Amino acid sequence: MIFFAIIFLSYLIGSIPFGVVISYISKKKDPRLHGSRNIGATNVLRLSGWKLGLLTLFLDFVKSIITLKYIVSINPDFFSSASIALFLGHVFPVWLKFQGGKGIAVFIGIIFSISIIHGLFFLIIWIITAIFTKYSSLSALVASISILGYNFFIESNSFSILLLGLNILIFLKHKDNIIRIFNKKESKIKLKIN
Repeated sequence: MIFFAIIFLSYLIGSIPFGVVISYISKKKDPRLHGSRNIGATNVLRLSGWKLGLLTLFLDFVKSIITLKYIVSINPDFFSSASIALFLGHVFPVWLKFQGGKGIAVFIGIIFSISIIHGLFFLIIWIITAIFTKYSSLSALVASISILGYNFFIESNSFSILLLGLNILIFLKHKDNIIRIFNKKESKIKLKIN
């Protein structure tokens, strides 16, 4: 019973659409209706500036890392299942007809919950890729698969299966971005200062 309650709670917390909430409160464009029509931090950044984009990223990150820390304090064995539930809640929120974000901010929270080294490794790869390509989506994909490789070959712990599953979901959610990258039609990183 506790297990199912944890999974349900993780899904509900993961499904909180901070990108939509922040845009509504600040009276900015609804990310569901403009830009890429995605509720995630990147689209909020493009539509409403770096401050709201960063705030969206931070809150999506925080909702996962705080939830996982609490769950681990109850039972560490629930970590992987709760991580998947959080991720699915963010990507397929019941409140928005299952049309959510692409999961990167929540994924960052999950890997920081595994270890700070995992999180820093992800961020370093993301930054390096972003500097050279200017593609946020490509940077996220490269960093995501890199952390899987790092965990499998360097750490060799039980989280590789979790990271593999999340990578598959991330790549599926980014399929349109991948097509646009190959067609050279993907939007590049441009900061709207306001």
